[in-house]
Amino acid sequence: MESKLRYCFPLLALLGLAACSHKGPLAAATPAVVSPYAVTNKVYQNQADSFAHVLTLQQPALLTDSAGAQVPSQWVGTVNFGMRKPNYVIIHFTAQDSVQQTLHTFTITSTQVSAHYVIAKDGTVFHMVNDYLRANQAGLGKWSSVSDMNSCSIGIEIDNNGNEPYTDGQIKSLLILLDKLKRSYNIPTANFIGHQDWAPKRKPDPGPLFPWQKLAEKGFGYWSDEVLELPPDNFDYITALRLIGYDVSDVNAAIVAFKRHFVQTDNSPQMTQLDLNVLYNVSKKY
Repeated sequence: MESKLRYCFPLLALLGLAACSHKGPLAAATPAVVSPYAVTNKVYQNQADSFAHVLTLQQPALLTDSAGAQVPSQWVGTVNFGMRKPNYVIIHFTAQDSVQQTLHTFTITSTQVSAHYVIAKDGTVFHMVNDYLRANQAGLGKWSSVSDMNSCSIGIEIDNNGNEPYTDGQIKSLLILLDKLKRSYNIPTANFIGHQDWAPKRKPDPGPLFPWQKLAEKGFGYWSDEVLELPPDNFDYITALRLIGYDVSDVNAAIVAFKRHFVQTDNSPQMTQLDLNVLYNVSKKY
């Protein structure tokens, strides 16, 4: 029987953390600083309170058979359960002009998009969705056997328009954040991927300028070895792409996504000998 100490926090305390405040003489004497996101923070808190209420419901399932007769049912609370935890991290670029624009995009209902974290160019990290909750960040796609990535992943958006290098401050903060997430949720090394890895038919991020090798050196994803060997004559590169996790229903899109992540020298859908060598090497790590 597995013990999960990190799940021992009361659910209401976890979801209601943002509502905690210090009250006393010092607080009363200090002028209140109004957050520009005070309204959206309140909406978030109200929604979190609604989720917390649902989690505390203890009622039997209301079931009827085909004749309309009620099926006997009662609630018996188990002592062996925990909160669902993230098992993947999806990395994005924002493709917008500033972190302020992205924060605005994620705090209006009309966009219906969000992320758990946003990292500004100076390295500031904005936490926008509790790690245990579902953010609207991955969208449609497929990775290995996963078809609903939003339900099992944490999304990290990095302030970048898609055509510029990532800043040192961003990568430093990202590595610290990834280390925390990996340790907190025991996320496997292979499960740190990009948005394009997940959705190669429609997404280009985090792009060929993202330092995947540096992340792999820290244990967040894999990278090819320095010395590469030739794959065997019967090497099936489509099967190798699928083994890593790529959706190969559009092989060209999968090739481009793989090359942007693991090779980063060109964006063509053709596999060169170097690409095949890298793919052969990387696929053996999965």
